Amino acid sequence: MSWLLNLYETYESNLDLVGVIEKKNNDREYTLLPVSHTTQNAHIEVEITEDGEFHSAEVIDKCDASTLIPSTEKSASRAGAVIAPYPLHDKLSYVAGDFRAYGGKVKEDEPFATYIQELQNWAESPHAHPKVKSIYNYLSKKQLIQDLAAHNILCVDEDNRLIAKWDKKYELLYPERPGIFSVLVGEQDSAFIRFNVYSPRRILTKVWKDAEMYDSFIRYYREHLGGEDLCYVTGKMLPSTDKHANKIRNAADKAKLISANDTSGFTFRGRFKESRDAASISYDVSQKAHNALKWLVNRQGKIIDQRVFLVWGNDALDLPDPTEDTFSLDPEAIPVAIMKSNTNQALATEVAKALDGYKNKLGPKSEQLFRSEVNIIVLDSATTGRMAVLYYRNMNKELYLDRLAKWHSSCVWLHRYRKNEQGEFVQFYGAPSTKDIAFAAYGPRASDKIVKGIMERMVPCIIDDIRIPQDIVNSAFHHASSPLSVEKWEWEKTLSIACALINRQEGFQLALDMKNNDRDYLFGRLLAVADVLERRALGSEETRSSNAIRYMNSFSKHPARTWKTIQESLQPYQARLGMKGSYLSKIIDEVASRFEIEDFNNKPLSGKYLLGFYSQRHELYQKKDKTEDAVEASYEEER
Repeated sequence: MSWLLNLYETYESNLDLVGVIEKKNNDREYTLLPVSHTTQNAHIEVEITEDGEFHSAEVIDKCDASTLIPSTEKSASRAGAVIAPYPLHDKLSYVAGDFRAYGGKVKEDEPFATYIQELQNWAESPHAHPKVKSIYNYLSKKQLIQDLAAHNILCVDEDNRLIAKWDKKYELLYPERPGIFSVLVGEQDSAFIRFNVYSPRRILTKVWKDAEMYDSFIRYYREHLGGEDLCYVTGKMLPSTDKHANKIRNAADKAKLISANDTSGFTFRGRFKESRDAASISYDVSQKAHNALKWLVNRQGKIIDQRVFLVWGNDALDLPDPTEDTFSLDPEAIPVAIMKSNTNQALATEVAKALDGYKNKLGPKSEQLFRSEVNIIVLDSATTGRMAVLYYRNMNKELYLDRLAKWHSSCVWLHRYRKNEQGEFVQFYGAPSTKDIAFAAYGPRASDKIVKGIMERMVPCIIDDIRIPQDIVNSAFHHASSPLSVEKWEWEKTLSIACALINRQEGFQLALDMKNNDRDYLFGRLLAVADVLERRALGSEETRSSNAIRYMNSFSKHPARTWKTIQESLQPYQARLGMKGSYLSKIIDEVASRFEIEDFNNKPLSGKYLLGFYSQRHELYQKKDKTEDAVEASYEEER
């Protein structure tokens, strides 16, 4: 129940944002829903005058379709043939009193009768808003479809029946294809109608954006809630509910986190007589917790193939995402600060500085009101109607930021695949994102199902500071050892990410370690020098892969045997470079001299050879612009 309690507290701490419309990057609107409200995609907007007369109507563009509507317990969870109308805005079959007159089909009871009775109860209650009364007065006339058809919003045939789906045979009646068929997936009778009130004297707030309308329904519906029971979340006696919200990821999402509708057979697995015996949750807590979750998912959640990755704080909503890379922490400071001193200590210092901003957001006032905690939750649904919490952690904020700092300072390497705001590639030292790790391990064309699975498995490695699963490391290692299987830029990205994963286990320094005599590390250095030597001999005009790169996969499996082949192929390139390449030949001799005789064998290489390869190659490229004598002198000095 802790995740429900923390979501409930998050809602309570953001009451000033309830009903405030916010926009995503794609201009989609979302809001922190009021209690007893939900969202629905509407297709038609009908404007009613204050006197209860039809004014106008229009087909709603898809980008403006999301509508905040009042909702009851029954309507929020209605399914199939159950008649459970929304209190105000609803489908045509519910809100149109002339639905049957225009060929509409209903199974048993007419939905409109139930709808208009509940709307009348609200309109005649002491909590009614004038806009509700205007809408009720109009709909009680039972002429909605008549008015919509007269204004060419809905389409009818020669017999005055609603056209099910558009067909060319109706072009004689409607020369242009009506707009309603562009926004509807099903037939016209499935259109969702939202209502607004128009005044010629003043500009009125849209009904679905009017805070007074929210309060009107909340006060009215509070009087119709069920009996009190012990709330397992708050420990208080409050009106309870056994119907909980859906639409957590989007307006069409039917999956629920809490559901108990099995009333036959092994009811509740034979453990309880009633669902509330297992857990009783109050209506207020359920509404606020689910609404907070919907809002957070829209605001800052990451969704991969319908799997939700979400992190938020009870006191400060915006926190660094554990699934993102180091560049996202501070794209300005971290790449620049490590350029001159590429050490783990320098990187750790810069990561700590980037995270200090989040630590400083916690003020003394908020500490008194709420615990300084961070929540990490992963959600997904195996079926249409059921959603599960795959992972949940609630931890101290300081500990969370410390774990992030350790991750970004240990799973590190030099990366060059990120772009800045100008679209230019920039390099940064740090940890890759979990999504990029998935692509490095399973290729650039890995399915979303695989990607979300890897991301979920990586979250505990970051949050709980546990070892990265070896199969992920091995898979990234094998992809990095096969450069010819993908494009060059993709391989370079895979290589740096694989190095970061391997370095998380080995704990090597970022800079080239000239004194490291590990067998695998030395073999990697040899391969790097061979690659650079041949590449410089070929020149910039030749784009083919060097022999070192072509034989890299074989080299990782049989290093001694393959090195003999690579070294023999280097001879013509050494001759072409002459004295210009002598210092590279000297590096090969120096590195080879560090081997113990028994270590120069065909035993397969570990991931450490990639670290040696990358570090040695980077070191040589850094010195490319120096004169050959200066480079050689520098190398001799380092020795």
